Amino acid sequence: PRPHPYAREPRPHPYAREPRPHPYAREPRPHPNRKVPMAAILSVSGSPSATSRTARLLRHLDDRLRLQSHQVTSLEVRTLPPGPLLGADFRHPAIVEASALFERADGVVIGTPVYKAAYSGLLKSLLDLLPQYALTGKTVLPLATGGSTAHVLAIDYALRPVLSSMGAAHIVPGWFTLDTDLSVAPDGTLTVAPGAAEALDQVTDRFSAVLGGRPAVLAAAE
Repeated sequence: PRPHPYAREPRPHPYAREPRPHPYAREPRPHPNRKVPMAAILSVSGSPSATSRTARLLRHLDDRLRLQSHQVTSLEVRTLPPGPLLGADFRHPAIVEASALFERADGVVIGTPVYKAAYSGLLKSLLDLLPQYALTGKTVLPLATGGSTAHVLAIDYALRPVLSSMGAAHIVPGWFTLDTDLSVAPDGTLTVAPGAAEALDQVTDRFSAVLGGRPAVLAAAE
Protein backbone atom coordinates (compact mmCIF):
# COMPACT_ATOMS: atom_id res chain seq x y z
CA PRO A 1 0.00 0.00 0.00
CA ARG A 2 1.12 3.56 -0.77
CA PRO A 3 0.78 6.42 1.70
CA HIS A 4 -2.04 8.92 1.10
CA PRO A 5 -0.70 11.88 -0.95
CA TYR A 6 -1.97 14.36 1.66
CA ALA A 7 -0.88 12.38 4.68
CA ARG A 8 1.38 14.27 7.08
CA GLU A 9 3.69 13.14 9.82
CA PRO A 10 2.11 13.64 13.24
CA ARG A 11 3.47 16.71 15.00
CA PRO A 12 3.85 17.05 18.75
CA HIS A 13 1.29 19.18 20.54
CA PRO A 14 2.60 22.78 20.75
CA TYR A 15 2.10 22.82 24.52
CA ALA A 16 3.45 19.38 25.15
CA ARG A 17 6.36 19.27 27.63
CA GLU A 18 8.90 16.68 28.54
CA PRO A 19 8.07 15.00 31.84
CA ARG A 20 10.11 16.44 34.70
CA PRO A 21 11.20 14.53 37.77
CA HIS A 22 9.32 15.22 40.97
CA PRO A 23 11.08 18.06 42.85
CA TYR A 24 11.36 15.90 45.96
CA ALA A 25 12.42 12.71 44.20
CA ARG A 26 15.74 11.25 45.40
CA GLU A 27 18.03 8.57 44.12
CA PRO A 28 17.67 5.33 46.08
CA ARG A 29 20.47 4.86 48.58
CA PRO A 30 21.86 1.51 49.73
CA HIS A 31 20.87 0.36 53.18
CA PRO A 32 23.56 1.51 55.65
CA ASN A 33 23.92 -1.99 57.09
CA ARG A 34 24.15 -3.75 53.74
CA LYS A 35 27.64 -5.06 52.96
CA VAL A 36 28.70 -4.98 49.33
CA PRO A 37 31.73 -7.15 48.45
CA MET A 38 34.72 -4.90 47.84
CA ALA A 39 36.99 -7.35 46.03
CA ALA A 40 37.19 -10.98 44.95
CA ILE A 41 40.01 -12.71 46.82
CA LEU A 42 41.45 -16.17 46.19
CA SER A 43 43.10 -17.72 49.26
CA VAL A 44 45.50 -20.51 48.25
CA SER A 45 47.07 -23.03 50.62
CA GLY A 46 50.08 -24.85 49.22
CA SER A 47 50.41 -27.34 52.07
CA PRO A 48 50.25 -31.08 51.26
CA SER A 49 48.95 -31.92 54.74
CA ALA A 50 45.28 -32.44 55.61
CA THR A 51 45.97 -31.15 59.14
CA SER A 52 48.04 -28.22 57.96
CA ARG A 53 48.63 -25.24 60.22
CA THR A 54 49.16 -23.21 57.06
CA ALA A 55 45.65 -23.97 55.76
CA ARG A 56 44.08 -23.28 59.16
CA LEU A 57 45.93 -19.98 59.39
CA LEU A 58 44.66 -18.96 55.95
CA ARG A 59 41.07 -19.83 56.84
CA HIS A 60 41.48 -17.73 60.00
CA LEU A 61 42.63 -14.75 57.93
CA ASP A 62 39.89 -15.39 55.35
CA ASP A 63 37.33 -14.67 58.07
CA ARG A 64 38.99 -11.33 58.81
CA LEU A 65 38.88 -10.38 55.13
CA ARG A 66 35.20 -11.32 54.91
CA LEU A 67 34.47 -9.01 57.84
CA GLN A 68 35.96 -6.27 55.69
CA SER A 69 33.32 -7.02 53.01
CA HIS A 70 35.56 -8.96 50.62
CA GLN A 71 34.36 -12.06 48.80
CA VAL A 72 36.84 -14.83 49.62
CA THR A 73 37.23 -18.17 47.82
CA SER A 74 39.49 -20.83 49.33
CA LEU A 75 41.65 -23.22 47.33
CA GLU A 76 43.71 -26.01 48.88
CA VAL A 77 46.14 -27.27 46.27
CA ARG A 78 46.26 -30.73 47.88
CA THR A 79 42.60 -31.27 46.89
CA LEU A 80 43.43 -31.07 43.17
CA PRO A 81 43.83 -34.47 41.44
CA PRO A 82 47.52 -35.41 41.75
CA GLY A 83 47.79 -36.99 38.28
CA PRO A 84 46.88 -33.88 36.29
CA LEU A 85 48.66 -31.59 38.77
CA LEU A 86 51.99 -33.40 38.70
CA GLY A 87 51.62 -34.48 35.07
CA ALA A 88 51.03 -30.91 33.85
CA ASP A 89 47.63 -31.73 32.34
CA PHE A 90 46.52 -28.19 31.49
CA ARG A 91 43.22 -29.39 30.02
CA HIS A 92 41.95 -31.34 33.01
CA PRO A 93 38.68 -29.75 34.26
CA ALA A 94 40.01 -29.32 37.82
CA ILE A 95 43.12 -27.53 36.57
CA VAL A 96 41.07 -25.37 34.21
CA GLU A 97 38.78 -24.38 37.10
CA ALA A 98 41.73 -23.59 39.37
CA SER A 99 43.19 -21.38 36.66
CA ALA A 100 39.80 -19.65 36.28
CA LEU A 101 39.75 -18.88 40.01
CA PHE A 102 43.02 -16.98 39.63
CA GLU A 103 41.69 -15.16 36.59
CA ARG A 104 38.54 -13.98 38.40
CA ALA A 105 40.37 -12.78 41.52
CA ASP A 106 41.27 -9.17 42.26
CA GLY A 107 43.66 -10.24 45.00
CA VAL A 108 45.41 -13.49 45.90
CA VAL A 109 46.63 -14.71 49.29
CA ILE A 110 49.24 -17.45 48.92
CA GLY A 111 50.26 -19.47 51.95
CA THR A 112 52.92 -22.16 52.06
CA PRO A 113 54.92 -24.16 54.56
CA VAL A 114 58.65 -23.68 54.11
CA TYR A 115 60.93 -26.69 53.67
CA LYS A 116 64.69 -26.20 53.41
CA ALA A 117 64.26 -22.48 52.69
CA ALA A 118 61.88 -23.18 49.77
CA TYR A 119 58.13 -23.01 49.33
CA SER A 120 56.25 -26.29 48.92
CA GLY A 121 56.65 -28.44 45.83
CA LEU A 122 52.87 -28.76 45.65
CA LEU A 123 52.49 -24.99 45.32
CA LYS A 124 55.24 -24.93 42.71
CA SER A 125 53.38 -27.56 40.67
CA LEU A 126 50.28 -25.38 40.59
CA LEU A 127 52.11 -22.15 39.78
CA ASP A 128 53.92 -23.95 36.93
CA LEU A 129 50.56 -24.94 35.44
CA LEU A 130 49.12 -21.42 35.43
CA PRO A 131 49.49 -19.07 32.46
CA GLN A 132 52.77 -17.15 32.46
CA TYR A 133 51.15 -13.89 33.56
CA ALA A 134 48.32 -15.30 35.67
CA LEU A 135 48.81 -12.62 38.34
CA THR A 136 48.78 -9.62 36.00
CA GLY A 137 46.99 -6.67 37.60
CA LYS A 138 46.45 -8.51 40.90
CA THR A 139 47.45 -7.68 44.46
CA VAL A 140 49.18 -10.58 46.21
CA LEU A 141 49.83 -11.32 49.88
CA PRO A 142 52.47 -14.04 50.44
CA LEU A 143 52.45 -15.90 53.78
CA ALA A 144 54.65 -18.71 55.05
CA THR A 145 54.93 -20.98 58.06
CA GLY A 146 57.90 -22.95 59.28
CA GLY A 147 59.70 -24.45 62.21
CA SER A 148 62.72 -22.16 62.34
CA THR A 149 63.54 -18.48 62.01
CA ALA A 150 66.28 -19.62 59.60
CA HIS A 151 63.51 -19.75 56.97
CA VAL A 152 62.15 -16.26 57.64
CA LEU A 153 63.56 -14.85 54.38
CA ALA A 154 62.01 -17.58 52.21
CA ILE A 155 59.17 -15.27 51.17
CA ASP A 156 61.52 -12.59 49.84
CA TYR A 157 64.14 -14.83 48.24
CA ALA A 158 62.10 -17.82 47.05
CA LEU A 159 58.43 -16.90 46.60
CA ARG A 160 58.34 -13.18 45.82
CA PRO A 161 60.48 -13.41 42.62
CA VAL A 162 58.14 -16.07 41.22
CA LEU A 163 55.05 -13.99 41.97
CA SER A 164 56.68 -10.96 40.39
CA SER A 165 57.54 -12.91 37.24
CA MET A 166 53.86 -13.85 36.93
CA GLY A 167 52.92 -10.19 36.58
CA ALA A 168 51.63 -9.33 40.06
CA ALA A 169 50.79 -5.62 40.14
CA HIS A 170 51.43 -5.22 43.86
CA ILE A 171 53.02 -7.74 46.21
CA VAL A 172 52.16 -6.65 49.74
CA PRO A 173 54.88 -7.30 52.35
CA GLY A 174 54.14 -10.79 53.67
CA TRP A 175 54.75 -12.53 56.96
CA PHE A 176 56.51 -15.66 58.20
CA THR A 177 54.84 -17.39 61.16
CA LEU A 178 56.63 -19.90 63.34
CA ASP A 179 54.89 -23.23 63.88
CA THR A 180 55.28 -22.69 67.62
CA ASP A 181 53.07 -19.59 67.34
CA LEU A 182 50.20 -21.70 65.99
CA SER A 183 48.36 -24.17 68.19
CA VAL A 184 45.42 -26.34 67.14
CA ALA A 185 42.84 -27.61 69.64
CA PRO A 186 41.35 -31.13 69.36
CA ASP A 187 38.27 -29.62 67.71
CA GLY A 188 40.45 -27.98 65.04
CA THR A 189 40.24 -24.45 66.45
CA LEU A 190 43.37 -22.42 65.70
CA THR A 191 44.98 -20.15 68.28
CA VAL A 192 47.67 -17.70 67.20
CA ALA A 193 50.21 -16.34 69.69
CA PRO A 194 49.48 -12.65 70.50
CA GLY A 195 52.58 -11.19 68.85
CA ALA A 196 52.12 -13.18 65.66
CA ALA A 197 48.37 -12.46 65.63
CA GLU A 198 48.99 -8.72 65.77
CA ALA A 199 51.54 -8.87 62.94
CA LEU A 200 49.25 -11.02 60.78
CA ASP A 201 46.33 -8.66 61.35
CA GLN A 202 48.49 -5.75 60.20
CA VAL A 203 49.66 -7.38 56.96
CA THR A 204 46.14 -8.62 56.23
CA ASP A 205 44.68 -5.16 56.78
CA ARG A 206 47.34 -3.62 54.55
CA PHE A 207 46.41 -6.09 51.82
CA SER A 208 42.73 -5.27 52.33
CA ALA A 209 43.40 -1.53 52.15
CA VAL A 210 45.17 -1.88 48.80
CA LEU A 211 42.11 -3.73 47.50
CA GLY A 212 39.75 -1.09 48.85
CA GLY A 213 38.60 -2.76 52.06
CA ARG A 214 37.74 -1.22 55.40
CA PRO A 215 40.38 -2.24 57.95
CA ALA A 216 39.91 0.99 59.90
CA VAL A 217 36.23 0.17 60.45
CA LEU A 218 37.11 -3.33 61.58
CA ALA A 219 39.79 -2.04 63.95
CA ALA A 220 37.27 0.34 65.50
CA ALA A 221 34.82 -2.52 66.01
CA GLU A 222 37.48 -4.50 67.84
